[in-house]
Amino acid sequence: MTKKQRAAAVTELLRQTYPDALCALHYKHDYELLFAVRLSAQCTDARVNIVTETLFQTFPTLESFADAPIEAIEDGIRTCGLFHTKARDLKACAIMLLEEFGGRVPDNMDDLLRLPGIGRKTANLILGDIYKQPGAVVTDTHCIRLANRLGLVKNEKDPLKVENALRALLDPAESNDFCHRLVLHGREVCTARAPKCAACSLAEICPSFGKGK
Repeated sequence: MTKKQRAAAVTELLRQTYPDALCALHYKHDYELLFAVRLSAQCTDARVNIVTETLFQTFPTLESFADAPIEAIEDGIRTCGLFHTKARDLKACAIMLLEEFGGRVPDNMDDLLRLPGIGRKTANLILGDIYKQPGAVVTDTHCIRLANRLGLVKNEKDPLKVENALRALLDPAESNDFCHRLVLHGREVCTARAPKCAACSLAEICPSFGKGK
């Protein structure tokens, strides 16, 4: 089985196992997803959802984020960790979105990467989830770990290299949903420390099968 064939097989098996390929972060507006992903750095999605439920009520618009004292934003996101840096990025990002993009999150990689605190992982998520652009590949820690275990890359930890490798293997129309499903699988089954190989829907095609429990 070639890597491309394995990628197609993994895509289909994940679709059967996780038919609802939804982002784990809660949001109503495009910028809320942008901010939630920024908050998720070194923090769980579950914690971010708890924090943003109140945060997005306290600051219901981009203007309210832009006008807020930095200390007020820090107080709202303190439990997410790295709150000084994240609060600074949220405020600066809100200002930039309003001043340069008419209050809309950009729809292209170059402009997204200009936003404070935004890297390729976040940009790809925005392009895939908000703008439904094909070919978006979100290489978070789950994606990188499972791409290696599934033999789609070999001993590769660099997010950009994994992103480029997966983009060459995946159907562009499936890549965004593939990454969401991979996250779900990485949390529920193929965990970092104790993969549940006996319960894995990918067992028949996984070259790492049997290394867990």
